[in-house]
Amino acid sequence: MNYLARSSLLMLLLGAPAFAALEGVNHAETCGRCHRDILEAWRQSSHARAMENPIFQDALERAEQIRGRDARQICLGCHAPTVQHSGDGSMKMKVSWEGVTCDFCHSLKSVEVQQHSATMNVRFDGTKTGPLRDASSIAHGTAYSAIHTTSLVCAGCHEYRNAQGFGVLTTYSEWEQSSYGSGGTNCQNCHMAETSANVVDPKIKRLSRSTVNLHAMPGSRSLDMLNKAVRLRLRTRREGNELVAEVDLENRGAGHSIPTGSPLRRIELEVEMAARGQPLRQRRVYERQVVDANGKQIFREELIFLSAVRELRDTRLRPGEKRQEVFRFPLAASESARLYARLWYNYSPQERSAAAQRVKFLVLPQYEAAR
Repeated sequence: MNYLARSSLLMLLLGAPAFAALEGVNHAETCGRCHRDILEAWRQSSHARAMENPIFQDALERAEQIRGRDARQICLGCHAPTVQHSGDGSMKMKVSWEGVTCDFCHSLKSVEVQQHSATMNVRFDGTKTGPLRDASSIAHGTAYSAIHTTSLVCAGCHEYRNAQGFGVLTTYSEWEQSSYGSGGTNCQNCHMAETSANVVDPKIKRLSRSTVNLHAMPGSRSLDMLNKAVRLRLRTRREGNELVAEVDLENRGAGHSIPTGSPLRRIELEVEMAARGQPLRQRRVYERQVVDANGKQIFREELIFLSAVRELRDTRLRPGEKRQEVFRFPLAASESARLYARLWYNYSPQERSAAAQRVKFLVLPQYEAAR
């Protein structure tokens, strides 16, 4: 019995689907029968939780109350994208709740970006697209896809203009206009770096390849990614009865603005001086503020997508940008103090608990002795 025959027999014994069964929209567990390592990594991703995310669920409910089914279709286009192809608007199918699932990304054939809006061409035809030129499978067709090697594959959901023509999500264009975009450093270089794993379960098929792009796709919820993205330096000096703190910030590791994505996200730089047991705090905020047609700033996720018309201000850190912030605290020459510089990432003010709204990711302590 040759290798192909043995593999086919093993696939049948394991209950893996035949080629024809992989036409149409398949749930992640179907893919995981052969791609076990990739499935386990994807389950840890925000893509896997895109539909179940409670922030999204709350925003979706309110958006439907405002705009009805049209708003639902817009939101599900990225948070449950298989729905547009399966017609499962009532969310009865398991795959609909898998968010940005395997079969959606690997059935993507092309992406077109026009005026910072992206259109994705997806066909569930049994042929799975991806970045490997030498891929082959006895369970489905395979095709090399150049877009899966570039940031363009991400543009479909990470670049969005609303009905008013306002760019709500601008991550792709931020990257495109940066040195990362012009230099060929793509989203995958940071968010899907190669890691040791099996593309295909060795019990199904043995391959010489022992690495795979990380499908956990860590992003802003990852402390490691946050720490890599921002460099923070703290210096102090005395001027009379003041302690002056100089803080240098640099977006050294992100090919987009920090923070990116929803305009509700923000970074806070907090500097605290503790002297005489009394902490004094000052802060700077890096964010993107947007307003509606009446010039009123918007603080709700669904209203940003539905009603935002222009940007009020943008104080975020651009890719490669360096910035210095100066803080002044009253401190007598005879007094000592302890100083802290902290960075907080605020994911969403709509989270239900304060602990879930923000995370601390960089802390620099410094002691200032009395003269």
